[in-house]
Amino acid sequence: MYITVNNEATYCYTGGKAFDAAKPTIVFIHGVLNDHSVWILQSRYLAHHGYNVLAVDLPGHCKSAGTPPATIEDAADFVLALMDAAGLEQATLIGHSMGSLIALEAAGRAPQRVKQLVLVGTAFPMKVSPALLDASLNTPIKALEMVNVFSRSTLSAPPSALGPGTWVYGASMALGKRVLASNKEVNVFHTGFKACDSYAGGEAAMAKVTCPVLFALGAVDQMTTPKAAQGLVAKCAQPTVVQLPGGHHQMTETAEELLAALKGFLKV
Repeated sequence: MYITVNNEATYCYTGGKAFDAAKPTIVFIHGVLNDHSVWILQSRYLAHHGYNVLAVDLPGHCKSAGTPPATIEDAADFVLALMDAAGLEQATLIGHSMGSLIALEAAGRAPQRVKQLVLVGTAFPMKVSPALLDASLNTPIKALEMVNVFSRSTLSAPPSALGPGTWVYGASMALGKRVLASNKEVNVFHTGFKACDSYAGGEAAMAKVTCPVLFALGAVDQMTTPKAAQGLVAKCAQPTVVQLPGGHHQMTETAEELLAALKGFLKV
């Protein structure tokens, strides 16, 4: 479905179900060079088990119009504006990687509006190496290859993700190229990485969060290592930490394990 946010058309995948204001709502927020489709298993399951699902394409990404957020703070303001536009007083926020920082900042800015918070593949600070920042700007395909090597612990996902024998590296490369090509005016790859690298408000935001928080971390994640999330865990008032067996792209590589963690946390 499309929702007008800040006078721009914003695409939200609803998991095949019509939006129902009587149901609780989950907002899924993707990371750098991703879109709503990375949440396909988790969002569709929850949409068919009692929740509204809004898996958003961030502004300037794929199906959503608008200018890509230049900072995590701008992106958090967008998420709160999306909730306003959808008529949501409160929602659960689930974010991956950059999306986890966006969800965290939104929850810190408006703690009363966030019922539960899920941070998948998170870290703070989420620094990006100068070499990777430069490559994302000047040689983005090379940078995309680097990121996908670092993000994966297997070549073929189990049957529960995208089907038996899925080439997770190839699928993610294709998605990254599509997202990059979707915006001819702004390099969303470099913009996203720069926003992650420069974000300084993570611990301050966490100190303001009042809701339960699930940290879903990849045991062999090389992009956002479990160790790099411990500062946020220490600042969290109500943390639950689940370590998943794979790497950084938990939604497809350890899809069933992530879904089980979400079901347990959300009490589905």
